[in-house]
Amino acid sequence: MPQLSRHSEHALNPIEEEDKLSYKLAAAGRKIIKLNQGNPPIFFPTPKYTVDAYVKALRSGRTGYTFHAGIPELREAVSMRHNRLYHADATEDDVVITQGVSEAILCLNSLFINQGDRAVLFRPYYPLYNSALKVSGGQPVFVGLTEDGGYAFDSDALGKALRKGGRHAKFMIFSNPCNPTGTVMGRKDLVQIAEAAKDNGVFVISDEIYDEIVYNGAKFTSFSEVSKGIPSAILGGASKNFDATGFRIGYALINGRDKFSRQVKDKLCDYAKMRLSSNTPAEYAFADSINSASKHKAAITSMVSQIEKRVNFAHRLINRSNYLSESRPNGAFYLFPKVEMDALDLKDDRELTERLLIEEGVQISRGSGFGAPGHIRIVALAPQGVLEHALRKIDKFFVRHSK
Repeated sequence: MPQLSRHSEHALNPIEEEDKLSYKLAAAGRKIIKLNQGNPPIFFPTPKYTVDAYVKALRSGRTGYTFHAGIPELREAVSMRHNRLYHADATEDDVVITQGVSEAILCLNSLFINQGDRAVLFRPYYPLYNSALKVSGGQPVFVGLTEDGGYAFDSDALGKALRKGGRHAKFMIFSNPCNPTGTVMGRKDLVQIAEAAKDNGVFVISDEIYDEIVYNGAKFTSFSEVSKGIPSAILGGASKNFDATGFRIGYALINGRDKFSRQVKDKLCDYAKMRLSSNTPAEYAFADSINSASKHKAAITSMVSQIEKRVNFAHRLINRSNYLSESRPNGAFYLFPKVEMDALDLKDDRELTERLLIEEGVQISRGSGFGAPGHIRIVALAPQGVLEHALRKIDKFFVRHSK
């Protein structure tokens, strides 16, 4: 009998690993509070102008394959938005449309990584960064962010990681704002990353899918504002800022004018040709949504205002717990508290999340899936009443399992 590849062992997503059990419990009549998936449309319906644009595309017969790298209207809209927000000089030729940011990450790993190659990941990290790297045969080199300082960036740790890599690291990847911690990187941090990338010849992948979901007075800086020609890719899409996760539309913007950046763009287009096309009507709808700047500003301002209240409310409750503590998030919509595991009769955070789902009907994600054992990730998109109810159930669970 044929055997599955060793690489396939790494095809996993800890965010959804309890879904089968969750659906089974729900089918048996249990009420499940799902706080594991960052899915805004569940709590913030996709804006009507975006839905109308999607329907318009369908009714106009835009249901066939389109250009592999994305329709010109969308690629131009993405580049113009980026230029408007971040004073860049991107063109539509710098943009490749992908099936969500996930496809961009998978393709970039495949085009960079040979067996045993290394890449730098900032820890805690979004799980796909690690799994996509390993599926491609790569090895992660981790840069730990300082939890006591609000997951602050440490330039010395990055330097050590690049030296520790031994073999030359191909790229470094991070999300800003960070999923799962909600940290927003400052301009000084990004400058230091850019300098390290330049000194070590490392490509930079900056996942900026949450770039407009920033609050508590934090200011977002795009890596493109400090990159100064360093080969890099900016990732974004329709899912979070534009509240349309199910569209599965993302993009990679590669603005470098150097030879290597052109090679990356061309090869990413070759990968796009392999899957023929992304979601055609969604491309047209996303283009219309970006170009409806005033409507989008009203929608995103309202959504971020509510997210800020919900995150801060839940954060306060978390830090009142005897079992949880965390730094305040300033972006995205996640809570990532540390759990006092030594005070509990639980083996690890995997057992914690599974038993919490079974006993209390609350589904969250284990921190070890993000490279931070002994933590949990809670999605704070639900209304305050739901978050309060869920956190009370979590605390009740901890009391029951205290030593």
